[in-house]
Amino acid sequence: MSKTFLQSLQVGIDRANDTLSRIVSWFTLLMVLITCLIVILRYVFNMGWIAMQESVMYLHAAVFMLGAAHTLRVNEHVRVDVIYRTLSPQKQALIDLGGSLFLLLPVNLFIFAMSVEYVVNSWQLLEGSPEAGGLPFVFILKSLLLMFAFTMTLQGIAEIIRQSLTLIREE
Repeated sequence: MSKTFLQSLQVGIDRANDTLSRIVSWFTLLMVLITCLIVILRYVFNMGWIAMQESVMYLHAAVFMLGAAHTLRVNEHVRVDVIYRTLSPQKQALIDLGGSLFLLLPVNLFIFAMSVEYVVNSWQLLEGSPEAGGLPFVFILKSLLLMFAFTMTLQGIAEIIRQSLTLIREE
């Protein structure tokens, strides 16, 4: 594969995850508004809806599961970097490349493989909330597992390309 193709692939994956993160970021505002509405309805009007409370949980799950790849892309994930930050960009790229190849990709491929049957079964049942008045979309909520693993794997590929290109430039 040519260097230009790899760069285009990496940029395309970055853009796709950036677009997804911009969409998902609006979920946080929606979560806040719905939570305020829940509190007002509960404590002012003594009313409550399980579906509304579950919608906050669904949005919260979507923010974390679909926003993880963006967090990786902008390098804001949790890192213990006592030694890492003192290393040269080439050595950092080497560590990141190893982590992506031997941890990130295998773990996300495992999550995807282990989740497929679980999600498919949920879709076959069109699984809904066990709570009376809850949302009938548990199958969509469970699908976030596959979407998480897919977006993280794609971003992992983009990171491997980025790290490889950094190593090639430094040589």
